[in-house]
Amino acid sequence: MKTILTSLIVLISIQLSAQKTINGTVYSTKNIPIVGANIYLEGTYDGSTTDANGNFSFKTTEAGTQTLIVSYLSFETYTMVGDVSYMKDISIKLREDVSTLDAVVLSAGTFSAGDNSKVNVLKPLDVVTTASALGDFVGALQTLPGTTTVSEDGRLFVCGGDANETQIFIDGIRVFTPYTPTTNNAPTRGRYSPFLFDGITFSTGGYSAEFGQALSSVLLLNTIDEPDQEKTDIGIMSVGATLGNTQKWKTSSLSVNASYINLAPYNAIFPNRNDWIEPFETASGEAVFRKKTNTGLFKLYGAFDTTNFELTQEDINRSEGAYFKLNNNNVYVNGSYQGILNDTWTLFGGISYTHAKNNINIIESDIKDTENSIHAKLKFKNRVSNRFKLYFGAEYFATDFKENYSDSTINDEAYGYNNNIVAAFAEADIFISKKLAFKSGLRGEYSELFKDFTLAPRLSLAYKTSEKSQVSLAYGNFYQNPSSNILKFNQDLKTQSTSHYILNYQYNADKRLFRAEAYYKKYDDLIKYDSEFANFDSHYSNEGTGFAKGIDFFWRDSKSIKNFDYWVSYSLLDTKRDYKNYPVESQPNFANTHNISVVGKYWIDDWRSQVGFSYALASGRTYTNPNESGFLNNKTKPYNSLSINWAYLISPQKILYASVNNVLGFRNINGYQYADTPDLNGYFNRRALKPAADQFFFVGFFWTISEDKKSNQLDNL
Repeated sequence: MKTILTSLIVLISIQLSAQKTINGTVYSTKNIPIVGANIYLEGTYDGSTTDANGNFSFKTTEAGTQTLIVSYLSFETYTMVGDVSYMKDISIKLREDVSTLDAVVLSAGTFSAGDNSKVNVLKPLDVVTTASALGDFVGALQTLPGTTTVSEDGRLFVCGGDANETQIFIDGIRVFTPYTPTTNNAPTRGRYSPFLFDGITFSTGGYSAEFGQALSSVLLLNTIDEPDQEKTDIGIMSVGATLGNTQKWKTSSLSVNASYINLAPYNAIFPNRNDWIEPFETASGEAVFRKKTNTGLFKLYGAFDTTNFELTQEDINRSEGAYFKLNNNNVYVNGSYQGILNDTWTLFGGISYTHAKNNINIIESDIKDTENSIHAKLKFKNRVSNRFKLYFGAEYFATDFKENYSDSTINDEAYGYNNNIVAAFAEADIFISKKLAFKSGLRGEYSELFKDFTLAPRLSLAYKTSEKSQVSLAYGNFYQNPSSNILKFNQDLKTQSTSHYILNYQYNADKRLFRAEAYYKKYDDLIKYDSEFANFDSHYSNEGTGFAKGIDFFWRDSKSIKNFDYWVSYSLLDTKRDYKNYPVESQPNFANTHNISVVGKYWIDDWRSQVGFSYALASGRTYTNPNESGFLNNKTKPYNSLSINWAYLISPQKILYASVNNVLGFRNINGYQYADTPDLNGYFNRRALKPAADQFFFVGFFWTISEDKKSNQLDNL
């Protein structure tokens, strides 16, 4: 017995003598002790936590080389590898985790909408609940600062830029023909249904080196990665009908939408200023197929639409009016894959194909044009660490445009061009701390048509000034080829260019957001020609220049008033250009000096309803009055429009929706058309260019059929 007791005492003594003490102190980079940090040896139960002074101490029987782990919420995990005998009185500094929700965000020139965005200016729901938007994502974005009200056009005019200078991408891949065709004084709409998208990023300038061929802005639309359940959506509207269905399987899903719009019944009830021969009619469809793999997600998106109409519009120079007929067919296919290669590398690849065909008759002219375009992209991302992320890739654009023109004097004249553009880009996100971050990039492009290479640097910086606010800066050079309306006649040109300088301030509190942004843009190498319109016999050059500068404000508040959500936007724009056929530098006729937008939405429990309004006010736009000296020498009266909407929840899955655009019937004027020749007194008569209708009324019934019997289309209204 005495021998056994002696042996136990010896073993315990040996074990105690083999134990080693690991101790030290944990600080932040500001030398502030961190309380409650976890410290342990990897693969063991030996560890401790820091006390009120940041100190820790624990014993271990492990020997030799070991890994010491130190972790704490909102800080990067610290790893120390070494012999445990040297882990005494160590001083450890933890760096803040730059991937946390309260970290700085690179936001200059960028508005985001989506559940995965850290700072949402708009929610996905806002795209279709804004009264003036009528379910069009472009219409909702026109309530944001930086956009210009050009009510007769409907496209995005951003920060002094022409609508052609904004490019749209779906899942990172270019859309070459994003808008439905239309006629004079009738605004276009985006071709694609907002119901298939869950994220929108709208960059008004200073955007990533990944994106090119856009002088002013880019709009990024991301399709839904994974639908929540199987369902069927049915819509019956005053202008047509929609039908959608989503099916889910174990690793894949398919969403399909179809719609048919015919304005003949609406025009019969509410006649407008156009003399319709064949009212506007369009049939369209979209589908998204998703397939999960072990390491990624494959998406295939397809959309088609066909549109036709025929009408006669008032024309001061033609007593019989101006005849216009259009038939359009458009197909867009987009395939993409995003996957994980290993712990630090990810891959994105995608390709799109666009086929657009127009048959147009304008008075005596017969125009047939066809565009076939391809965009392919391959991008890699290397997450070196939380503080350094590297992106690089390459892409290819190809456009084949053909047009045949005939009139009373020209018989089937052919125009067109082929252009191939190869681009490469590289960009790095560098997070110095949670408060300071950089994005630096470089983009190079080669145009086969111009035999020209351009190099575009991009740089942005963000600094967090407080827990709820930050400032951002952005700079970049941007290039874009002339539009098809120019290139079909002349290819002896070069790429147009602009430089962006942006300063942004953002305050983001609980359900409140304020943004202020100032910018300056300088344009060079814009296209000029010496005729009234771009023609085959015009003289073209890249001698055009211009500038745009302004300041934008945005405020959104969904907290101050219960059940009420609203936002206010204001933009001040100063811009002039010498391009196209301008004889002198002037404020272009698509630019407003002042733009104000106010949007509000209120949920009424007793009525089971959401009511909303959208008000837009814009100062007048320039036009040329030939009865006075000068160019673009007058301005129209200000634009005013108040729109309202009402969504009534009949039952959990049935909704009645109604809206009225310009409910007060403001008599807006988009400009003036003057007679080609003066009267006997030498005076040029004119007529006001008014919208086809001062108001638009919409009523729709929407029914969702789903497994849970709770999902409804309130999220779609």
